[in-house]
Amino acid sequence: MTSFRTACFGLALALTAGAAQADSWTLDGAASKLAFGSVKFNDLGEVHSFKSIDGTVGADGAVALGIDLSSVETNIDIRNERMIEHVFKNAPRAAIDAQIDMAALDAVAVGDSTVMEVDGNLELLGVEVPLYGDLFIMRLAEDKVMVTTDSMIFLSTADAEIDPGVDKLMELASLPNIVRAVPVTLRLMFKADGTSG
Repeated sequence: MTSFRTACFGLALALTAGAAQADSWTLDGAASKLAFGSVKFNDLGEVHSFKSIDGTVGADGAVALGIDLSSVETNIDIRNERMIEHVFKNAPRAAIDAQIDMAALDAVAVGDSTVMEVDGNLELLGVEVPLYGDLFIMRLAEDKVMVTTDSMIFLSTADAEIDPGVDKLMELASLPNIVRAVPVTLRLMFKADGTSG
């Protein structure tokens, strides 16, 4: 869940780092990861992720990130199915969008890094949730940028309006509680689509 919001920020930062050379950037989904955590029984934490994410940053600075909700991986098959059905309501995707200044990070040289706070917007099941977070951005090459969370990012299930689905998970698994603040981490790898000189 939370993973979605955070990813948006990373996309924006990644793109700006090489704006002068690239017209657009594409997320390398195989090298990227969006993970989120859950806590039940007050002190039992588990790590989950989405196996399929994609994204682009346009030449105009428009960021678009997509998450395949059916690719959620909780490491328990029946829990994956319950998340898809009851929390995500069988929706195919969640989306994150943001607008960035393409020239803002152009000064970041290969091998250098920076930390930036970026705003974004998550759309999940018709609900829009504003997002923001601090991201660590490193320019790995002229045409490659890595973005990771610089600090923990949390998503409220109440803000995302998915509490009824979480309540259903508790009922089906006979759990006394599930913490409603979801920690999220990300590793995003972006590759320049081309050069403009």
